[in-house]
Amino acid sequence: VGLPLVVRPAFTLGGTGGGLVHTKAQLEEVVARGLRASPIGQVLVERALLGWRELEYEVMRDGEDTCICVCNMENLDPMGVHTGDSAVVAPSQTLTDKEHQQLRSAALRIIRALRIEGGCNVQFALAPDSFSYFVIEVNPRVSRSSALASKATGYPIARVAAKIAVGRRLREITNQVTGRTCAAFEPSLDYCVVKLPCWPFDKFPQGDRRLNTQMKSTGEVMAIGRSFESAISKALRSLEQVAPDPAALRRAAERLEEPTGLADLERELRDSGSGGIDEQQLREAKRAGLSDRRIAELTGGSPLWVEKERQRLGLLPTFKCVDTCAAEFDAVTPYFYSSFELEDEQRGGAGSVLVLGSGPIRIGQGIEFDYCSVQAAAALRRRGLEAVMVNSNPETVSTDFDCSSRLYFEPLDLESVLQVCAVERPQGVMVQFGGQTAMNLVGQLDRMGVPLLGSAAASIEMAEDRGHFEALLQRLGIARPEGAATRDTAEAERIAARVGYPVLVRPSYVLGGRAMDVVHSEEQLRRYLGAALRASGEAGGEVLVDKYILGMEVEVDAICDGRDVLMPGIMEHVERAGVHSGDSMAVFPPQRLDESVVAQLVDVTTKLALGMGTLGLINVQCVVHRGRVLVIEVNPRASRTVPFLSKVTGVQMVDAAVGAMLGEALAARGWGTGLLPAPALVAVKAPVFSSRKLDQVDTVLGPEMTSTGEVIGLAPDLASALEKAFTASLGRLTRRGATLVSIADHDKSQGLPTVARLAELGFRIFATPGTAAMLEQAGITVTEVSKLHGGRPNVLDVIAGGQVGLVINTISGTAQDKMGPGIEDDGARRPFRDGYRIRQAAVQRGVPCLTCLETEAALVAALESGGGTEVEVATIQEHRQGSSPRVAR
Repeated sequence: VGLPLVVRPAFTLGGTGGGLVHTKAQLEEVVARGLRASPIGQVLVERALLGWRELEYEVMRDGEDTCICVCNMENLDPMGVHTGDSAVVAPSQTLTDKEHQQLRSAALRIIRALRIEGGCNVQFALAPDSFSYFVIEVNPRVSRSSALASKATGYPIARVAAKIAVGRRLREITNQVTGRTCAAFEPSLDYCVVKLPCWPFDKFPQGDRRLNTQMKSTGEVMAIGRSFESAISKALRSLEQVAPDPAALRRAAERLEEPTGLADLERELRDSGSGGIDEQQLREAKRAGLSDRRIAELTGGSPLWVEKERQRLGLLPTFKCVDTCAAEFDAVTPYFYSSFELEDEQRGGAGSVLVLGSGPIRIGQGIEFDYCSVQAAAALRRRGLEAVMVNSNPETVSTDFDCSSRLYFEPLDLESVLQVCAVERPQGVMVQFGGQTAMNLVGQLDRMGVPLLGSAAASIEMAEDRGHFEALLQRLGIARPEGAATRDTAEAERIAARVGYPVLVRPSYVLGGRAMDVVHSEEQLRRYLGAALRASGEAGGEVLVDKYILGMEVEVDAICDGRDVLMPGIMEHVERAGVHSGDSMAVFPPQRLDESVVAQLVDVTTKLALGMGTLGLINVQCVVHRGRVLVIEVNPRASRTVPFLSKVTGVQMVDAAVGAMLGEALAARGWGTGLLPAPALVAVKAPVFSSRKLDQVDTVLGPEMTSTGEVIGLAPDLASALEKAFTASLGRLTRRGATLVSIADHDKSQGLPTVARLAELGFRIFATPGTAAMLEQAGITVTEVSKLHGGRPNVLDVIAGGQVGLVINTISGTAQDKMGPGIEDDGARRPFRDGYRIRQAAVQRGVPCLTCLETEAALVAALESGGGTEVEVATIQEHRQGSSPRVAR
């Protein structure tokens, strides 16, 4: 075939293990990686169609051979970029009718030839200068493109496919949106949809940003508009950037091979200024999806002036309905998007409750908050209230049109939320279920007079404002690590000198530990303070400098109704304080806390919830040091552990929180108040990382969250629960084999017992010179391997050669002291660089790499559990009630 080539491993998702190769050396490397990634040890090597257009068709077939095309989508990025990382527009904008019919017919012939019953995704590559095309991939199942197509068209692909699977025909399945047509009618769109990916590079500035066949995005947003210009402007707003990027608009225009006019319009607005903008320009800007804030930025005016000028001209937002049939039939399911036209199709009414979703999935704000939003909508509907959802994420359940009473597919910014409030006139807005995205709107909504349900804006501000929070803790007699807040670098240095190093540096008003770090010296503080100040400045807050205390971290999720506090459970972290809670393993119920500490935690949580005037959910994070509880952080909102704790306790936490926000008493729910007794089981939450998809990203655990998901292990005892959690997150656990150990000097004494237990289990131990000497002195048989500059075989050789199935590597510095490729260092700093290369090699080989001794000890406990074949089968309620579980083999 000739180079370049694309290598695609079989039976993997998101392009895992594959890649684009231009040289023979790259081919050997990527094929070897792909063979390891494929569960059947197979890769597809094919011609690279670089520069060709990529098109996708979602098609559906039933048992009597009726086939329809649900949606066609065009990737704005050409072939060579994974479709999950590409901007996507639906329907396609550059295809001629002949090209569209050619590809549509091919997709229908394919689904018929394969005799697929249900949904199917067909991906095509179309030559840029002819009608030549190739079939790239056929997915005879639902995919991430199916989710996008469902939200873009209002046609529920998975629901229809499920009915086909049990024998229903398309002509027999009612279209839920119209209530009059059947599922055999192909959706027809009178609007344009744009999907944009959401990147994790704010967390990984050192990561390789070059797009290729391996998917790197963590989430996506979708926007609907009457034109491509409107849709892409709203999609850029949904990404929660400060302002749409003109370069991104230009690139989109170039990909579509036709001018969007948007870049030109922005240039005209910038040239005219606020005094020169005319009515026609303002109309065009709003119809193009530009926000009042963006227009104000371009013209030099103020958002308030733009809003008043719009109102004077009668240029008010209207809402259009997604109806699957281009308005040929009335829609019975309210699914809306905003526009600036004369006709308004919105059919809302007063008395509803608005639930703000969480926007795009990204590290630190994942599907957990969508769970909370969905549960909140369900709780409202159970109480006979109309639940109105606002969100911009096509991947989530909250944007299913039947999840809420009414759905608005809009950016989660102030202008969009106020527009929805203006037409809905809700009795209140719930912000605490949408994570930091929704919480960042609290102050603005409160100032605009929007009624907020749940904790008041002042209570939320109390948790984020350092001065107010410290005054509250002092009034309540609650201890916290010593420190202070500042917006000034010199003041931060003075605070650190006063409390003593190490210190924890973190911004206010951010989620997922962004720009958070533990620093050990003034030099490190200066180095990292810039990132913390930038992150805090974007959110409008300060930087917190606290004394870092090495202890056990615990957290409590609670619900408060203003009078009583209900605590379904306390979770203890496996890893020491300093590892972000989202990256730490959590154990419920706690296994190492004595009664006095539990009593302190209950007392602290109760005082904080009542003292802050909390209504609804609250999350309290503490560190336990020498039997004393110190508060680290309080979040008067849903936390990422709410789904975990709800599922393992059987307590409907979001439902209880919604009730409290509406004035219901917790005591009347039957659970009682205070700390609930734990069920007779152990649950372990373990993080999942995407390190294999992101080149040049370190895997060291630290204060800044890097995990992209999580798993739960449930069992009658801790060891078995750990075994399940590790198996789910790392893959099959082997109780034999070999491990490579490289432990920092300050961790050696603590790490010795763990390595000794691995040796007793039958593991062969490879170790770097310093660690090997320590192990030999303790009587452990060890094979010494060199560091990178000490001869062969070295640490990378044993990993690349497949000689080890586990790597244990702790670092000598802070979590963000990562010495990646291309960074020069002296001999004293070389351990960082060696460690980085070790961890990178392990990631690329798919070898589990643990960087925290507590995690390693937990893994050994899981390996020692034995993995018995007898399985207890019981419900959560049976465990809570103490009845004997059923036993199965």
